[in-house]
Parts: sequence; C-alpha cells; structure tokens
Amino acid sequence: MSKLKPSTIRIGYRYRATRLDGPYDAVVIGSGMGGLTTAALLSDLGWKVCVLEQHYTAGGYTHSYDRNGYEWDVVVHYIGDVGAKTRTRMMFDYLSGGKLKWAPMDDEYDRFYVGDRVFCAKAGKQQFRDNLVSQFPAEEQAIDQYMSLLGQVGDGLSAYSANKLLKPWQRVLAWPYLKLKTPSLLFRNTYEVLSELTQDQDLIAVLCGQWGDMGLPPKRSAFMVHAMIARHYLYGGFYPVGGSWKIAETIIPKIQKTGGEVFTYALVKQILLEGQKVTGVEMADGHKITCDCVISSAGIDNTFSKLLPNEAVTAAGYPPLLKQVKPSMAHLGIYIGLKETAEKLSLPKTNFWIYPGNDFDAAVDGFMGDPKAPFPVVYISFPSAKDPDYERRHPGTATIEIVAPAPYAWFEKWQGTTWGKRGDDYDAFKAELGERLMQHLYEKLPQLQGKVDYYEVSTPLSTDHFCAYQYGELYGLDHDPVRLQQNWLGPRTRFKGLWLTGQDVLTCGVTGAMMAGLLTTSAIIGFRKAGSLLKRIFS
Repeated sequence: MSKLKPSTIRIGYRYRATRLDGPYDAVVIGSGMGGLTTAALLSDLGWKVCVLEQHYTAGGYTHSYDRNGYEWDVVVHYIGDVGAKTRTRMMFDYLSGGKLKWAPMDDEYDRFYVGDRVFCAKAGKQQFRDNLVSQFPAEEQAIDQYMSLLGQVGDGLSAYSANKLLKPWQRVLAWPYLKLKTPSLLFRNTYEVLSELTQDQDLIAVLCGQWGDMGLPPKRSAFMVHAMIARHYLYGGFYPVGGSWKIAETIIPKIQKTGGEVFTYALVKQILLEGQKVTGVEMADGHKITCDCVISSAGIDNTFSKLLPNEAVTAAGYPPLLKQVKPSMAHLGIYIGLKETAEKLSLPKTNFWIYPGNDFDAAVDGFMGDPKAPFPVVYISFPSAKDPDYERRHPGTATIEIVAPAPYAWFEKWQGTTWGKRGDDYDAFKAELGERLMQHLYEKLPQLQGKVDYYEVSTPLSTDHFCAYQYGELYGLDHDPVRLQQNWLGPRTRFKGLWLTGQDVLTCGVTGAMMAGLLTTSAIIGFRKAGSLLKRIFS
C-alpha cells in the first residue's frame, strides 16, 4: 500500500471568523444532503444562510476524495428514481439548476450472490417482475402480490411524511385521515410481511437483497423502509456524472446567490440558548454567530448529546425519547485503485451483494458475536465503470469500493487516537479485515489478481473523524419499526428556533435526506409559502 497523500477535492470556503458576513437569516450545522437542501431552498426564498461543515470538504456522505491518482465516492454508490421526470429527479434538478447529470447503470443493476446461487435485479417495473418470475416460476402469485404491496405503500409514505410536518395539535386533528392512509404493515418487520406471501427463503432473500441500503436485515427492519428502497430502484440505478462531489458543487451556488456561504473546517462547539430559545452557535475557536434560526443536520446524537447543554436537553424532556432510538450499523470501507481502465478490466456497471446464505439475520448475529465468522454482507461497487467522466479525470485507471458491516465495539479501544496514527495493532487489525474483503473481490473477478495498485481501509473511526458519526454509522438512526413511530423525530424541536434536518428526520439515504430538507424548509416557512415552493419545484 502506498504512502497517504492529501485529497484535493475540496468543496466550500475555508472557515475564518473574519470571513463571516452576517447577519444571517439561518445557520445550518452540517453540509450533508439534508443541510444543503434546506440551505438551498431557504436561499431560493431570499434567505441569507451560513452552512458550517467541520470536514475539509462539503457534502457530508456525498463527498468524494482522491489519493494516489485515484478518486472515490465515500458513500454514494447509486441513486434510483432519476431516469425520468420523477419527484426525486425534479428535486435534484431544482437544487442544482439542472447541472447535475446522471448516467444509467447496466440493466442488471444489482447482482445477489446468496450462498452458491446467483440472482439479479433488472431495471424497469415489468422487467423487474418478469425477471423475478423467471428465477422463481413457482412463486409467480407471491411476486405479483409483492409488487401490489409496493404500489400500495406509496400513499403511506406520503402520509408518513405529511405527519412529520404537523404540529402536535394538528396531528391530533389529522389522525383519522393519517391512520387511514398509513397501513399498519408499514411498521411491521419486513420478514413477517414477506413470509405471509411466500415460504421460499431464497425469494425472500432476493427481495431483501438490498438490505445493506438501510443497514438492517429483514427481521429487524420496518417494511416501510424496505418498500421505499425497493420502489426507489425499480427503474434501475444511476450514478452522478463526475462523481458524487458534483452534488454539493452544483447546489452551493444557490446558497451563495443570496449572500450565503458553505464554510469548511467550521467546527461548531455548541448551540447557544437563552432559556428554551436559540440565539446562535459558538464555534470551536470561541467565535459566536448570532442567529435566531439554527438548523442541525448533524444527526440526533450529535445535536442532543454534544451540541446542546445537558441541563436544557433534560428540562425539555428529551432523555427518555432518546432512549427509544439507537445508531445504525457501523461499517468498513475499502477504496481500491487499479492501473488499467474499467473497460480493459471488464468491470461492470452492476453492484455485487455477497451473502453467505439466505438467512441474513442469522449471519448478522453470528458475525457480531465472532469477528472470524463470515461477513454477513459484502457490497462491491465499481464507480469508475459507472461514471462516463471518470477516465477523463483519471486516465488509464479504475476504482472499486467495498463496504461491509463492522461493529463499532471492535474499534472502541482506539477511540480518541489520531487518524493515521492509531498504532501498529490497529493497523494490523484493519489490514486483516481488508485482506478478507479483498478475497471476495478476487473470487468474483479473478482477472483482478495482480492488478491492484493501491487500496486503503476505512473503519468506523474513520467515519467519525471525517463525517462526525461517532459510532461509524452509515444511516444515522436505525430504521426499525420503533424508531419510525417516534413522532418527535421531525423538523421541529422543543427549542424555539432550533430545527432538525437530514436522514434522522425522515428516512435513510441521499434521497431520504434530500426530502427531509424539503420537509424542514416547509415546516420553517409554513404551509402557504411551502405550497408555492412545491409548485416551483414540481411543476
């Protein structure tokens, strides 16, 4: 492995107190998709917004980095629902001014290795259905029932989102309608719902083959989130042309247009309060930014455990609520560079999901209890193959990324150590895990033996260092049935002037965080102005 070299993909303006140009109408903590969306939409309404990002580059989990002549996207491996004029595509187009472009993946966008068997997902609603039937001809009725359920979930997802917008008294009045539009199956666990359709465990495994996109296997996850993800990718996967850093790069000009800015290296020490009212934020350098509207995209744990005074959080009644939720699964990442093009190496525009067998929950349990057990899921992505602009930026090279779960507890003893200097024992443990994951790559693509020029391994501690997710979690809070029924998890807080956004507010992933940004903006500006904004976005 080569010596580390610094990244050069830096989006945003480096923070200095002297560079602030207040007063600001709103301060946003964190430049992930939720924070950028909220800031951009408010800016488009004439607000002057200051976004504060602790990392060296903006974008949160949508940021990219390059090293040793290669470039990788940290988390964005594919996005669905952008191949036509969908609400998702219209949101991206509105935020980016139409500058964010998308490249389709192969028709077979996901391939599932389940034990010794191989299955796939095909792009297109009818193609997806017919392909499943061809793989499971005896289960045609169950597959059609499943497709019908996915269709029914649409209204439920809309009602769920609308519920997040309401004030408590409004929620009471709207409850009969919301209950009618929100079927109970949304909050049942995924495996229970699917088991009522079929007893074919391989079929259930294939239907749940994307469980890594939410971080919970089927016996733990809520069917609502399973269905949301399945619907999201029904028409295939797409990749941002130029890499995921293009998402932040194309959104930031909207924030700057009204005098706002996205600052990097901008570490917020605390949110300032007078009683239960927000007055601004204090930076790590001691500088205070006065503002009566603060929007946290830093996640529930960071917001209530680190940024707000403990006594204020207690007085507002949050401690028992916070006990109802927990962080999502932590992960390992491997970033691989090769000195040949994706075309020459025959790298696909298809994601690989590798499972030891069809009982995903048992595999997770076994792995969490024994680091030597098989990884319960290994995800392999080929970003340079997906991005038609990659070779122009990095000619003669290709990249691959591998993601797999890894409990934070395995790395906890190195908490507090310095990135890049955690010690020989940490490096050895990380290297051992990396070699195990690399074997999965070589098993599926043996032509890559001897072709790898560089790779590095990230751990949950890396995620904490760069993205401020303390436990290395990919999806904020776990998306289990209990968490999804927490009405307090929404844009509003019990502190006047403090708002929340990001995937903890609504649902997981880039699109979930983006829609949370729209939700938060709507809650801040009120229904009348929100209606006008929605017409502008979705007309």
